[in-house]
Amino acid sequence: MELLEALFLGILQGVTEFLPVSSSGHLVLAQELLNQNLTQGITFEIVVHFGSFFSILIFFRRRIGEILKNLFRFLTHPAAMKSTWEKNLDVRLSFYILVSMIPAGIVGFTLKDTLEALFSNPLIVSGMLIVTGFTLFSNKFVQSGEKDVSAMRAFLVGIGQAFAMIPGISRSGTTITLGNWLGLKRDQIAEFSFLMLLPIIAGAMLLEILDLSEAGTTGASLQYLSVGFLASLISGYFSLKYLIKIFKSKGLHYFAYYCWTVGLFGLIYFGLFK
Repeated sequence: MELLEALFLGILQGVTEFLPVSSSGHLVLAQELLNQNLTQGITFEIVVHFGSFFSILIFFRRRIGEILKNLFRFLTHPAAMKSTWEKNLDVRLSFYILVSMIPAGIVGFTLKDTLEALFSNPLIVSGMLIVTGFTLFSNKFVQSGEKDVSAMRAFLVGIGQAFAMIPGISRSGTTITLGNWLGLKRDQIAEFSFLMLLPIIAGAMLLEILDLSEAGTTGASLQYLSVGFLASLISGYFSLKYLIKIFKSKGLHYFAYYCWTVGLFGLIYFGLFK
């Protein structure tokens, strides 16, 4: 594996993580086309996702700071807890993020080996990209909503996030589309979709670090992982910034054509020529 290829895959991850086209699906197909197996399980996949994690932290740094500050005030003033809970959306949002993690946590712990096996099947990934295309295209028929995030809506969006653990299913595309169909306000949908990803990536990275500490890694592997991480972080920041603009212009459904094209190409190429 050349460092240039690690750079390419890192950029690919960063760009496709936030654009609704499935970063994991693109990584699988790209590695198959390059005849590389950088994942070592899904190590590279997790590391470049961690680059995306820092992209979100940097992009939403002020918003995250506000949420944490309001949550701290809520936890340190027991007498005002009830009124603060009712009046402060940031406090409730912290709880809703935890609720949204439940489906992905259950799937991740119970189906980890099954999910890892899918990362070696480009035909399934290609088929899932076509499914993602239909999911995105449905946004064309949804009007802007006026509802706030609630515990039940957060859980339902969390189910979408769990489903998107299948490579080829776009996490951002699925969660944002579900938010649209649930009638959430557009400014809340995008924000919640990315904030709810933070604890999931952090937890996955922690588990992967524990696995790596047991198995060990070489200096060359660390070089590849570091290059992939930095490339994912930088490209991810600008990708996220671009997606927010696209989402506000209600153009999410246009990405369906891209997903259908890549998915169909994958089915033909890997089905007939590989």
